[in-house]
Amino acid sequence: MQYRQLGPSGLFVSELCLGTMTFGGSEGMWGQIGQLRQHEADVLVKNAVDAGVNFIDTANVYAGGESERILGKAIRNLGLDRDDLVIATKVLGPMGEGLNARGASRKHIMDQCKASLERLQLDHIDLYQIHGFDPATPLVETLEALNTLVQHGHVRYIGLSNWAAWQIVKAIGIAEARQLAPILSLQAYYTLAGRDLEREVVPMLKSEGMGLMVWSPLAGGFLSGKYSREDEKSADGRRANFDFPPVNRDRGYAVVDAMRPIAEAHGVSVAQIALAWLLHQQAVTSVIIGAKRPDQLADNLAAADVRLSEDELVMLDSVSALPAEYPGWMLELQGEYRVHMAANGR
Repeated sequence: MQYRQLGPSGLFVSELCLGTMTFGGSEGMWGQIGQLRQHEADVLVKNAVDAGVNFIDTANVYAGGESERILGKAIRNLGLDRDDLVIATKVLGPMGEGLNARGASRKHIMDQCKASLERLQLDHIDLYQIHGFDPATPLVETLEALNTLVQHGHVRYIGLSNWAAWQIVKAIGIAEARQLAPILSLQAYYTLAGRDLEREVVPMLKSEGMGLMVWSPLAGGFLSGKYSREDEKSADGRRANFDFPPVNRDRGYAVVDAMRPIAEAHGVSVAQIALAWLLHQQAVTSVIIGAKRPDQLADNLAAADVRLSEDELVMLDSVSALPAEYPGWMLELQGEYRVHMAANGR
């Protein structure tokens, strides 16, 4: 297991992060994603930590708070050293019927941080993330609320999730102008089957030095290797009942077809190739892996040991490349000679 600095900070996190979305679900969407009970979650947490994972991600909305409760209890059941762990959670979604029991307002953020700490049985959250963009709340209100939590010691670092590039840069500008706690990272969807992040967000992250946590790195199981054109309708797994995130099937199957011989050559699973590709991407800090069973987790953890050759990376890049889109192709055309001049010193 390798460890990387999370954005512009001195915080080191494992390149694989344990996701807890499968903890505690019962009905509806969360039940379809996972229904792990306490003893099952304890096993996964222990196995991940034993493999070198120090980074664990959850959210207040996962199973209505049950995921946080189970994670907090697992830390205690296993006697884990809190100082050795980096615990991340998120806030935004509805946590009650009231009009203000949702969003990124100061009220909801402050109330939910307290509630998350109680569920996790912790005295601080290492990384507190706004789970999505709230168009109803002024950005300055959200950022000042987060800054208050940092000043009070309830939160160590702040991050975002599922924001557009322009929204993130605007937030960075406000935080810098008002000398608020800096935004450390973005949690976003990024896979070989969905590289949309590379159009605007990845260049922005590199420019600002922000960290990137990747969620659903197997595209909701699509890149696990269990799906193919021939037996798509008969395949089981999460996508059979919860078809998310959306995937362009034609391009997605081409990616899977390209990964199969690479996986065979390395003697590993197709899923490990999908995860290893992400770990080879410069913008990626940590890849969030979730599982329902210990064998699934073990397979995902093994991806940290897979080293792809330059030829394999070129092949995967070619088959999964995004179609050209404006203004990207125009920026590349107009900037090409300037890049050449800069590279050659004239």
